[in-house]
Amino acid sequence: MPEARGSHGWPWRVLRATAFPLLLLGLFEAAARRAQALGSEVLAPPSAALRALVQAALDGSLWPATGFTLGAAALGLLLGAGLGTLAGMALGLSPRASRATFLGIELLRPLPSVALLPLAMLLFGFGTGLETSLVAFGTFWPQLLLIQAAVRRVDPQLLELGRLLGLSTAQRIRKIVLPAIVPRVFTALRLGMGFALVIAVTVELAGNPHGMGYAMLLAQQSLAPAMMIGWLAWIGVIGVLLNATMLRLQRALDRRMGVAA
Repeated sequence: MPEARGSHGWPWRVLRATAFPLLLLGLFEAAARRAQALGSEVLAPPSAALRALVQAALDGSLWPATGFTLGAAALGLLLGAGLGTLAGMALGLSPRASRATFLGIELLRPLPSVALLPLAMLLFGFGTGLETSLVAFGTFWPQLLLIQAAVRRVDPQLLELGRLLGLSTAQRIRKIVLPAIVPRVFTALRLGMGFALVIAVTVELAGNPHGMGYAMLLAQQSLAPAMMIGWLAWIGVIGVLLNATMLRLQRALDRRMGVAA
């Protein structure tokens, strides 16, 4: 009986998860076809966007742009999240350092990454360096704040016990802090991954002539709404796949840590 319920539960969960997106696609398809019947060429139905996307995959134009955007976003996230994690742990463990840097962080954190585009162009020119630097800037601040908050939630008595046992700062971080904040690190990385993709595409739309954002801009300038909407859908699919991958990794790590505990 439990197997029967599980076998019936899986399709039902899939249907329940996809019902609303499919409804939206159906409404969009009907609205776009209606607009085309009235002579508008601004919108393309999702079916036309899917055909354009498949054609781009077959002729090879889909993959270089996708690879460039994902590569720049991943490298920027690696730099931003890595430095943000280190800074967040340092500020979380040192209230004095946190107070000293509070004003500077609050001044820099609200700056949009795209606002730094002219400066980054002067420093890096066009290409991977431009995009990577802006993604790193944009992902650094949320990572810092989330990790700092996670470190502050570590039981102070455990840290004090580590001091009494003669553990060095590095040992306390490795044996006490890191195991306590790993789940929050993954949550921060999931959020940062979404920020990285958004910033990368935005930079390509705003000024970097590479990647998926620039390809979408070219489709718009070429009056090819089907390809433009196809790129938009493809970016959304990539975001969903990346988030699902991170969720799987986080659950696997949580299970492993639970077994170890």
